[in-house]
Amino acid sequence: MSALTIIIVIIGVGVLLWLINRFIPMQPTIKGVLNVVVILILIIWLLNVFGILESLQIIRI
Repeated sequence: MSALTIIIVIIGVGVLLWLINRFIPMQPTIKGVLNVVVILILIIWLLNVFGILESLQIIRI
């Protein structure tokens, strides 16, 4: 996956999250939970794209 695609996805998610926060009325607690969930999903996706999640599967606890 190219760097341009990753940047476009990050910008797209940010704009979508901004639009939801700006124009859809909801309680501040729900907005906070939504923001955290979206950011966590984006971070997990980025870790998967860069192959960090695959290397963590080798570690045995």
